[in-house]
Amino acid sequence: MSDLPGQAFLEECLALDRLVNRLDAATFARVTDFYGWTVRDEVMHLMFLDEITLLSIEDEAGFLDLLAEIRVYQRDIGELSQFMRERYAGLDRDGLVARWQSGFEALAARLAACDPKARMKWFGPDMSIVSASSARQMEVWAHGQDLYDLLGEHRRNADRIRNICELGVRTFGWSFSNRGLTVPTAPPEVALMAPSGDQWLWNEGATGGYISGPAEDFAAIVTQRRNLADTALSVTGDGARHWMEIAQCFAGAPSDGPPPGRTQLTRMEAGHAV
Repeated sequence: MSDLPGQAFLEECLALDRLVNRLDAATFARVTDFYGWTVRDEVMHLMFLDEITLLSIEDEAGFLDLLAEIRVYQRDIGELSQFMRERYAGLDRDGLVARWQSGFEALAARLAACDPKARMKWFGPDMSIVSASSARQMEVWAHGQDLYDLLGEHRRNADRIRNICELGVRTFGWSFSNRGLTVPTAPPEVALMAPSGDQWLWNEGATGGYISGPAEDFAAIVTQRRNLADTALSVTGDGARHWMEIAQCFAGAPSDGPPPGRTQLTRMEAGHAV
């Protein structure tokens, strides 16, 4: 797995692209469990965020103008998903896929050319290029999981998923503070098995509990694609278990993951990613 900003994001996009390219227009109209979005909505969302991430890097003033337009739309008209549907209404299935593909390739190249420590404007606090790259990879992985779930297909993950797990670990405190809850004084130790069989460890020696199991399951928890009961994670400690019940590695208002036995969120955009 490369540490170059944009590389893991590009690899994630290319992996999802192999799935998306198999899907015809009828499948693009199918509804996923994620907020009732269609496959088209999911791909469109990824395309939109890639485009505005690139805009923020290359034209900060243009990004801030678009952000102001979005905020007015959300206040006066409707949700971000509807804003996107109106913005890209003229794109058919092939046009949407082609634009998504060219967009993620352009963004990956731009991320790779940036100073990793440089900062960029975003919907919430400013982000570093490294954080932006990880966030984009996380979104692609999470929305990709929605499609795999809809199609009933098993996903073969790669060790680049470590970036998503790292993001999940780093947002331990955020998951609590975002809900107005007291952040536990000590985080749990997190020991995960990589898809390759390697062992990954965070917070070694921490006294806030212990979490272990497959990296894919941890990533699915922190992106709110699975309920803890539907994973193979082992969790000890009240604080660690509470975290796994509310974990949220993306920005936005507090959002709840799915109940046991379901795959994704169903509440309409209660706190979605931006």
